[in-house]
Amino acid sequence: MEEGAGPISAAIVSAHDIVHTGLEGMFATRPGAIEVVPLDLGAPDDQLPDVILYDVFGLHEGDGDDLDRYVKDTDSAVVAMARDLRPDLAARAVAKGVDACVSMATDVDEILEVIRSAVAGDGQPDASGPGAEHGAAYAVLGEEVGLTPRETEILRLLTLGLSNQQIADECFLSINSVKSYIRSAYRRIGVTSRSQAVVWCLQHGFEPPQDEPGMPSAGEPVADV
Repeated sequence: MEEGAGPISAAIVSAHDIVHTGLEGMFATRPGAIEVVPLDLGAPDDQLPDVILYDVFGLHEGDGDDLDRYVKDTDSAVVAMARDLRPDLAARAVAKGVDACVSMATDVDEILEVIRSAVAGDGQPDASGPGAEHGAAYAVLGEEVGLTPRETEILRLLTLGLSNQQIADECFLSINSVKSYIRSAYRRIGVTSRSQAVVWCLQHGFEPPQDEPGMPSAGEPVADV
């Protein structure tokens, strides 16, 4: 956005009032930087906000279809507002194609820098620039070992306890493709079995298993690849 072009219009998407209140309060300390507006997906493209600030906790409470819609069906930049205790959710948001990601725990100037970069079409700020410390850290879980976004998503589902067939259905992949991704992920993280992979993932910030209908419980064994 060019200097003097006015404030950036931003819609905050979160089920939690405290997130709306907290972000609006932060932006109020920098008058003229951000104008918080409601999100109306039925509005013409030129009336949509410059940026959608998406609370990644929505990926814990839902299936992420709303985020897919914001990323794919609007011209707004999408910035994932990450929660430091759930890096797995930030990684899922990045894998879904958000323009940038920043922690809600960081200071307002770094958040604004990430927002401006995303709105300008520059994506995540440069690793040496403002916002990098709390933004680039969420690029991809397992990035330090070279995991791709797809491998990260496969490992996430594996760690939650899904079978290979369930992962294939969730990701719209063939069972053979799932097995191939799992094997390549195993090589990258240096494990040889599903149980070892789950331990590695839990030690590196992935979401722990949950007991849900149709999903193996945390203690239920699942066959390796």
